[in-house]
Amino acid sequence: MNTILLLLLSNIFMTVAWYGHLKYGHDWALWKAILLSWGIALFEYCLAVPANRLGYGYFTGFQLKIIQEVITLCVFIIFAIFFLKEKLAWNYVAAFFCLGLAAFFAFAFKADVSA
Repeated sequence: MNTILLLLLSNIFMTVAWYGHLKYGHDWALWKAILLSWGIALFEYCLAVPANRLGYGYFTGFQLKIIQEVITLCVFIIFAIFFLKEKLAWNYVAAFFCLGLAAFFAFAFKADVSA
């Protein structure tokens, strides 16, 4: 559970770092947006690296990546709706559903991971 919580927090920082400047930063020089994003992303790395270290072994590398992507999409949906004020169209919902289905297949069946 620590892995999931750390990944959730790291994705909040990364979403703000990558997309936060889209609402307010249009008048900024690009280098300022990049520096600010890097500064915010530092916190993301400080959470994501321990999350993956803690989770690896309980989860496979593939599962950790899939968890991270599902969390990223969930965080981004909330961010886009409430911060960027974008509408969630049906085709985005369908695309997210397909990605959720991919996550289901990654966890629903025991994979043979022996080399």
